[in-house]
Amino acid sequence: MIKRWLEEVFKDKLFSGKALILLGARQVGKTTLLNDLVDGQADCLWLNGDELDVQKMFENTSADRLKAQFGNNKIVVIDEAQRIRDIGLRLKLITDQMKDIQLIATGSSAFELANEVNEPLTGRKWQYQMFPLSFSEMVQHHGLIKEKRLLPQRLIYGYYPEVVTSNGNEKQVLKQLTDAYLYKDILAWENIKHPDKLLILLRALAYQVGSQVSFNELGNTCSLDAKTVEKYIMLLEQCFVIFRLPSFARNLRNELKTSRKIFFYDNGIRNALIADFTLPEMRQDIGQLWENFVVSERMKHLAYNEIWAKTYFWRTKQQQEIDYLEESDGKILACEIKWNPKVKAKMPETFKKAYPNADFRVINQENVEDFVM
Repeated sequence: MIKRWLEEVFKDKLFSGKALILLGARQVGKTTLLNDLVDGQADCLWLNGDELDVQKMFENTSADRLKAQFGNNKIVVIDEAQRIRDIGLRLKLITDQMKDIQLIATGSSAFELANEVNEPLTGRKWQYQMFPLSFSEMVQHHGLIKEKRLLPQRLIYGYYPEVVTSNGNEKQVLKQLTDAYLYKDILAWENIKHPDKLLILLRALAYQVGSQVSFNELGNTCSLDAKTVEKYIMLLEQCFVIFRLPSFARNLRNELKTSRKIFFYDNGIRNALIADFTLPEMRQDIGQLWENFVVSERMKHLAYNEIWAKTYFWRTKQQQEIDYLEESDGKILACEIKWNPKVKAKMPETFKKAYPNADFRVINQENVEDFVM
């Protein structure tokens, strides 16, 4: 069993007087984690928000009715809670009126669950995002040497738990996961009018991973207007498929101020979208794969360790650039991300003059553990 980072966090937060909210894409391990958490608890009620009778249970309800339905259970888990109408108000009702109950809710989409929960549950919840397995979790599982040897595998197939544990069947598992993303979750939200164009957009983003993207150019590729492209990208972010880095600009007139780079939370999903599982040593996009891997792993590291940092990339109109920037407590960390350890990189002089106190690092295969653990 691969131990997940959030397991101990959730154990520590049980019966702290607040609801526990766990967000993350389907199949990243949310249900498994909670099953382990409540294993052996006789006084736990597990409800699945995908089931119609559970959805009806919360319609036009009251605290007294819910208390009767919960009985003597001390832990109530609502899985896929975003399926329940007005879920935020329902969770607030339970938290306020049933203080002896530990409420736990999960959601595979921040699009509905987070938006409805944030206001009603202000000050009443601990909220966490769960990712696919991380480099750090796998190092804890079987050691640093073995996990670094598996880096080429991770660059191609990613870190979804079922992929990691399905040696030899990675492609089939990724196809199922990709279909679940596209057809069960994403396309269902807001009655997407052009599902075929959303798929084209996803593939276009997969080919441009780690590169600056233009909503206008993407719109031309997908036959969509720029506003629709931006809406779809926000939807993909809220369903935990992709995330963006904005451009960093403070001191220079020629810094790009409104650009963005798009990354996938998982390399395997990205490669499945373009149906390319070629070995790393034979790929022309190895630099893109490595950058996506490093940046996504850094996002996991920041989230799990509760490090509050703003993340960016930097580029000027003269094409000077830095792959990744992080700003925390007034300090700037600038990183170049290189797959080949022999490739040299240095901080651009323009950036050095504008931000003389910034730290600079090159992240490659040999030192990646220092950056993502």
